Amino acid sequence: MRILVVNVNTTITMTRAIAAQARDVARPGTEIVPLTPFFGPESVEGNFDSYLAAVGVLDRVLAYEAPYDAVVQAGFGDHGREGLQEMCDVPVVDITDAAAHAACLIGRSFSVVTSLDRAVPQIEDRLRLSGLYNRCASIRASGVGVLDLKRDRVAATEAVVAQARAAVEHDGAEVVCLGCGGMAGLDAEVRSATGAPAVDGVTAAVALAESLVGLGLSTSKVRTYLPPREKTVAGWPLSKELGMRPHPSPSPARLSD
Repeated sequence: MRILVVNVNTTITMTRAIAAQARDVARPGTEIVPLTPFFGPESVEGNFDSYLAAVGVLDRVLAYEAPYDAVVQAGFGDHGREGLQEMCDVPVVDITDAAAHAACLIGRSFSVVTSLDRAVPQIEDRLRLSGLYNRCASIRASGVGVLDLKRDRVAATEAVVAQARAAVEHDGAEVVCLGCGGMAGLDAEVRSATGAPAVDGVTAAVALAESLVGLGLSTSKVRTYLPPREKTVAGWPLSKELGMRPHPSPSPARLSD
């Protein structure tokens, strides 16, 4: 089984950290292929970044020519998952949905600890879209920028743990979700500090993707996630030399200049 794990930003070190986290939980025989978009923001912090990153992720997945069995989008609260589901005939799992679904299986309520406060409304919107917001006790911002999660790991960990503890002690959370792909690997610290289960979206997404593939299940193509209608797309960036054919749709859209 081959799973593409796509970082939503263009920071290579973050892609490597996400890939390491994914490989830690992958089953024997599962190959994790980390992908970094060819273009896009170095970190995704806000709606402009998120929409730009969504196009970069689509472009990067379309450029991958070898067969694959599932895609994991490694951006918490970010846009683009629905577009990937239209383009791909394999399961597409977003780490936001994966973390929240896993949390709902092991607790009555969950909280999300994310990076900056501006990310909170986006995460709220994604959870509402997924039908999971009613189980969310709170979404707390650690105040740590995405890139700062790697630059000062000690300070970032302290900030994330402090908000996780507050979510459990004051908000009634029974499970804590790490609300940023750059927080991969902090689940042990959060669990130790709070006594509550901590869910990392990357590992949850990999496990769910493996399960869907094993069950022979993929995205429904009955209505919402039908492949895009065939049409010319003017000025598509960077990957146009590949012909921009969706993978592995039997009736690919024609994306060209």
